[in-house]
Amino acid sequence: MSLLWFSPNVPVRTDAGHRYNCNNVQGAIAELLKWSKRGPKWQIAADLCLDALDHKVRPEVVREAFREAAVEEGKLLTNL
Repeated sequence: MSLLWFSPNVPVRTDAGHRYNCNNVQGAIAELLKWSKRGPKWQIAADLCLDALDHKVRPEVVREAFREAAVEEGKLLTNL
């Protein structure tokens, strides 16, 4: 299975306090599942991740939704 890459990456703070530069749909899914708030933007991102796995949306769509969910969760970091 392809990782469904997107660019540029979305830098987020992990629960352990580390920086994770997410650059693919599978990584976004894994990170989303670790988040606790799971607000409306989280739900949109999670749904789009599943749609991307079924090739219904492009990875770039997931990237933007994941970025917005990271803002909502307070986990988005700045690109260096």
